[in-house]
Amino acid sequence: MENLKKFRYLFFILGVLIIYLVDLISPRINPYYFQIIIFAGINIVLAVSLNVINGLCGQFSLGHAGFMAVGAYFSSFLTFYYHTSFPLALIAGGILAGLIGLGVGIPTLRLRGDYLAIATLGMGEIIRVILFNLDIVGGARGFPGIPKYTNFFWVYLVVLIVLVSSYNLLKSPQGRAILSIREDEIASEAMGVNTTQFKIFAFIFGAFWAGVAGGLWAHYLQFLHPSSFTFMKSVEVLVMIVLGGLGSISGVTISAVFLTILPELLRYVKVLFNTTVDPRMVIYSLLLILTMLLRPQGLLGGYRRKVREQ
Repeated sequence: MENLKKFRYLFFILGVLIIYLVDLISPRINPYYFQIIIFAGINIVLAVSLNVINGLCGQFSLGHAGFMAVGAYFSSFLTFYYHTSFPLALIAGGILAGLIGLGVGIPTLRLRGDYLAIATLGMGEIIRVILFNLDIVGGARGFPGIPKYTNFFWVYLVVLIVLVSSYNLLKSPQGRAILSIREDEIASEAMGVNTTQFKIFAFIFGAFWAGVAGGLWAHYLQFLHPSSFTFMKSVEVLVMIVLGGLGSISGVTISAVFLTILPELLRYVKVLFNTTVDPRMVIYSLLLILTMLLRPQGLLGGYRRKVREQ
């Protein structure tokens, strides 16, 4: 067991080294492709963090865009007005998002299913409306002039950390307790699991990393507007975890990358058919529908269960 832990630490250090070396050559990458790579990394963080809430814990949250907005605006506020170092600003944005997740989680996580989804959706809309009226961060005009600190190294260092932490959570006793809530909440309570406590923990974990992802996103685009964090942004992330397979960390990671690249690949369809109408969203929707019909459990949703049966 100790040797296994040592190997994990070694792989983590090796991963950080690879990310650093790739970052050194990143200026030579075509800016268009580099932007897709950055967005893919940010989407991985968003999808894996929501997967802890929806996939592992079995709660139906639709407010992930709200947590992303909190992290984006607060970290940008710190770097713009107080010149806070980028890592500290990201952590601060994640902590504030986690605290809001705690504040929302305590009264709402006693709800289940559609009721919880509506409550978290309302929370996300409340955050967006507050940002529209918060003049210190631009309000409805938007928040320009954010320093561009986000690069390949910071994005994929966060990706590595969130993947490792999610995997370790899944393998831990706390992760088993969270999975038991997803499978049968009443049985979990009967076995002595404090379901409310673990649901709140999963909510805070997901909210924190969504806030960090928002900070990375803001410091790459250098501009924020509340309209970027609508209900549809939460749905985009939800589609990633459903397509990848609820509860599957590897499946969600692949799905996040695939759904980031797909809209860009479909740009060539418009050029190919030489039409003024953009068919991308129609094809995108049809591909998702076909995937759900042919593979309803997601890309890798049934993998873990097969391994256990063997």
